[in-house]
Amino acid sequence: MFLSFLDELRAAGIPASLKEHLILLEALDRGVIEQTPEAFYYLARATYVKDEGLLDRFDQVFAKVFRGITTSYGVAPAEIPEEWLRAIAEKYLTPEEMAQIQSLGSWEEIMETLKKRLEEQHARHQGGSKWIGTGGTSPYGNSGYNPEGVRIGGESKHKRALKVWDQREFRNLDSTRELGTRNIKVALRRLRRFAREGAADELDIDATIEGTAKQGWLDVHMRPERHNAVKLLLFLDVGGSMDPFIKLCEELFSAATSEFKNLEFFYFHNCLYEGVWKDNRRRFQERTPTWDILHKYGHDYKLVFVGDASMSAYEITHPGGSVEHFNEEAGAVWMQRALNTYPAAVWLNPIPREQWGYTQSVKILRELLGDRMYPLTLAGLDEAMRELSRKR
Repeated sequence: MFLSFLDELRAAGIPASLKEHLILLEALDRGVIEQTPEAFYYLARATYVKDEGLLDRFDQVFAKVFRGITTSYGVAPAEIPEEWLRAIAEKYLTPEEMAQIQSLGSWEEIMETLKKRLEEQHARHQGGSKWIGTGGTSPYGNSGYNPEGVRIGGESKHKRALKVWDQREFRNLDSTRELGTRNIKVALRRLRRFAREGAADELDIDATIEGTAKQGWLDVHMRPERHNAVKLLLFLDVGGSMDPFIKLCEELFSAATSEFKNLEFFYFHNCLYEGVWKDNRRRFQERTPTWDILHKYGHDYKLVFVGDASMSAYEITHPGGSVEHFNEEAGAVWMQRALNTYPAAVWLNPIPREQWGYTQSVKILRELLGDRMYPLTLAGLDEAMRELSRKR
């Protein structure tokens, strides 16, 4: 049972094993869930998906495999559980809204008519006012208009459907998509490492139970709270070719500041030189010498550059190559100093990986970083966090 589902999951790149499949079947056999599609969805997702980045992919496979449950009614007699339909009505409609359904009569009459038309109809229909199809005035189908009805597939046009079938309601993360703040937070959490810090002001339940059992009286143990011990040094490229990626960089910055207690950030333009800044409005008046940063923050900081790495190659390789000032030392010299100071370093590039080969400056920076450049997608950020977490 459901072997085609297992095959589709594997084909989509979701590592579903036969053991997990047997666990799913055993759970169904023991009746651990209600007999509803939604309950089965959550059971299958909890069984097969171990990585949040695969949730959206699972949703697509689930919709593909089980869409036939609703589309096969044109071939075989339709059997729609009345309890299911009523439960959905009670969940999504208030009593007042249900009382307003008059176009075809009561809710029961609408669903009964739908079942009859599913049994009678044997071909695709477009337009019209009766059959299930598209672009008409029938209460059933999609892309048309009816004061109230059931949308089956397609997209909503007038937001008037009483019930929607084939709607992907369970959309989450996709490792191939560009990042949003929520997705970034999920990926950044791979880098977090907790340690006990501060005064012992938190109850240690396990140690208290163990001590009480050994001593024979209440032996209370306290411990320091756990805090994120990772230290992050973030350098953000701004201006010029980075302008199209402002929103994405803002999301990354917002997520990083909420996930890491020990975070320091600075701005630069195109390549790292002898000075960086914290306020873009005063970047010429208030600069922080790069040497000061390399001496102030310890080697245990994780270094993250964010930029498209797209510039003239001379800005990296030659003194005076900067487009804003005369840099006495080449950008490559400062990049190498930073990498020598912080062994755990990566570069996040908002440009898709397949376009990197067309820009000479990207190639140069990738070589300087030892190929530790990653795209700003969920999968790319996940790779970068794994690299930063690697023991050296």
